Amino acid sequence: MRDIQISIENQPAIKIVAGTLVRDLLPAKAPNGLDVLAALVNNEVVSLNHPLVVNAQIAPLTLADNHGWRVYRWSLGFLLAMAMRAMAPSTPFRIRHSLGNGLFCSVKWSETDSVIPLAARVTRIEHAMREIVSRNLPIEPELHSYEDALSLFAETSQTDTINLLRHRNPPHVALLRCDQFLDLLHEQPIVHRTGLLPLFQLVPYEAGFVLDMPAVETPTRVAPFEPQPHLFHVYQEHAAWGRILGVSTVGQLNETVVNKQVDDIIHTSEALHEKKLAAIAATIASHRPTIRLVLAAGPSSSGKTTFAMRLVSHLRVNGLRPIVISTDDYFVGDEQNPRDDQGKLDYEHIESMDLARLNHDLLELLEGREVHLRFFDFRTKTGHDRPKPTRLGAQDVVIMEGIHCLNPQLTAQVPRAVKFLIYVSALTQLGVDRHNRISTTDNRLIRRLVRDDQYRGHGALSTIQRWPSVQRGEKRWIFPFQHLADATFNSALDYELAVLKPFAVPLLDQIKPSHPEYAEARRLTGFLHNFLAIAPDIVPGNSILREYIGGSQLKY
Repeated sequence: MRDIQISIENQPAIKIVAGTLVRDLLPAKAPNGLDVLAALVNNEVVSLNHPLVVNAQIAPLTLADNHGWRVYRWSLGFLLAMAMRAMAPSTPFRIRHSLGNGLFCSVKWSETDSVIPLAARVTRIEHAMREIVSRNLPIEPELHSYEDALSLFAETSQTDTINLLRHRNPPHVALLRCDQFLDLLHEQPIVHRTGLLPLFQLVPYEAGFVLDMPAVETPTRVAPFEPQPHLFHVYQEHAAWGRILGVSTVGQLNETVVNKQVDDIIHTSEALHEKKLAAIAATIASHRPTIRLVLAAGPSSSGKTTFAMRLVSHLRVNGLRPIVISTDDYFVGDEQNPRDDQGKLDYEHIESMDLARLNHDLLELLEGREVHLRFFDFRTKTGHDRPKPTRLGAQDVVIMEGIHCLNPQLTAQVPRAVKFLIYVSALTQLGVDRHNRISTTDNRLIRRLVRDDQYRGHGALSTIQRWPSVQRGEKRWIFPFQHLADATFNSALDYELAVLKPFAVPLLDQIKPSHPEYAEARRLTGFLHNFLAIAPDIVPGNSILREYIGGSQLKY
């Protein structure tokens, strides 16, 4: 057996025998006292069971690291599935979506269970999970033939996993075993022992429960669960759309591709968007003449721009004449723009907007006076007055979209009564399988990767590098205000990742192991490989998806 060189956290390299497991080289605890959950090996996130076969740089991961936190969350899903299999193998459940810092899980309770109080049912599940944790069972990878893997999952009625495998043809299948429980080994590694998962709690919520866990910022305790009924309603609405489509997992979506039924999925998905747009427009029209200003906000790549343009058409159908104003035209320019803690220009800060000028122009419009609206020249980074004045007529309504549009500070001088606030999000209900959800943040990041390459000249490496800053801005400037919205629009399309896959994977492949962003690129690439590709030519020309892949009939 040959020797290889390993450097742990940039310490001098040591020689070891190839095939040594990562766990044999790393301590159980990091210097901060937290459990080591996984590791970065040449900028790839791996399990502590990972065998080292080439020269490598290694760094331990804990709950205080974003990658380690994701390992922990994915591992809790495995733990929950194992507990449910042991105590109620015939009870269907599903990890649905994030809610606060936790994950909302739905359960189809039996008639016998339904007579027991919900809190007692949830407590029983939590006890089963904690019993598995107390046994500190090993979680180990196994290789099985393709046919054997299908048989094993058939024996345990894991049909969603079978559906996922049905459209693959590997010579063997990697599984994870813990005691008698087997699961597919996905692109995201998990912990190597159940004893590493003590920090969680199950909180009864609606007809299911929230699997709550620590935050990266507070890795030694479970973050208190805070109900978010507004956001929960949006997810539930999209889950209902999934039932209409008959597609709730990637395997089911792939089945429609193979059976040449995906056209129906696309047309129905887009029709559901049209129905929601029509309902929002009708609500606005029903509150005329009071409502004069429509404000749409949402996080990066949530589809705000296309939403606003399509809403214009629906408002016209209701007899209104929309005037669109871009918040981007009210940037103050680099000389006055706030800077972040590192001294870099912070374009997501609300004071990057000329708030005084924006409020002045809006008030003048609402009073019926002519206004020379502003426009911002991004080439020279300067603002100018438009030569042609604008006046708001009796049937006119102003539409503005931007990340700050729900923040009362943006339009502080405009009376609340004349404003209608809309939160645009991209909250997918699709899951990889019943206990492996699709992150809505990943969905938006993949959209942005494709758009930035198509229209902004930014490669995948640059987009991923900037993403943490974007997320920090969202947490500060967008998410705290989402509950103020008068309406919500979920821009997610359950077929979109299959369309984005052939655009995104070649971009992600350009990120190499020498880049720190390689871990994220590898994870996203592995995730996208679950999807069978859908050709973009069948995407409607006015679809929100066209904002990212191009070919839109709308003018941006």
